[in-house]
Amino acid sequence: MTIERLQKVLARAGIGSRRACEKMITEGRVTVNGIVKDTMPVMVNLQTDRVEVDGQRIKLAPLEEIYVLLNKPKGIVCTVKDELGRKNILSLLPAKLINKYRLFPVGRLDKDSQGLVLLTNDGELTKRLTHPRHKVPRTYRVTVRGSVDGKLVDKMTRGIWLSDGKARALRVKIIRRGQTNSVLEITLTEGKNRQIRRMLADCKLPVKKLERIALGPLQLKGVGEGKFRFLDKSEVKKLKAMVNLQ
Repeated sequence: MTIERLQKVLARAGIGSRRACEKMITEGRVTVNGIVKDTMPVMVNLQTDRVEVDGQRIKLAPLEEIYVLLNKPKGIVCTVKDELGRKNILSLLPAKLINKYRLFPVGRLDKDSQGLVLLTNDGELTKRLTHPRHKVPRTYRVTVRGSVDGKLVDKMTRGIWLSDGKARALRVKIIRRGQTNSVLEITLTEGKNRQIRRMLADCKLPVKKLERIALGPLQLKGVGEGKFRFLDKSEVKKLKAMVNLQ
């Protein structure tokens, strides 16, 4: 049984934008099983309900779920809308894809960071991937100013007190150690705001570049900056299995 909000069903059927469909409902132009529904919210069963607009029956179709892996460049905000008018993540996708599907990013990647962002219209998967209890690993490659040693690894995995509580990294690996710049690979399972930058600032290591390279089983490899690809069925299955969504 698939239950959805009436305006979403109408918009997906091509009747109009979500807002236009809401207006049709409040104007009393929509019936469900012969009864006018002019007060929202209205929930409909895609399998059993009969929906009509201005007396014409509407074919109800289930939501087609899609999953997009995008390589976000630095300077792009990871939101669907931005009050300041900055270029957002949806601007990197084809207009026909945006018009057909209501996509939203799974979690956030700050404007100064880059790398892997998952976008989808699957609300349940998004909720589970971003919920702290599922501890979904996210891996970042970070270039910092300065030299690092094993003490940093121990400090970040034991935890560092920030203004909003203790923050820990699941894993820290030194990829390259230099006198002026070093490269780290850091995996988190928690999501405090700008967590890696703040933890490294506490260690007196300014971040020069921060790139997310993995989200659970998903890898950024092979997707150029500003480019995207669709997940295949096996990747979606692995993501869902990781958060107990079958």
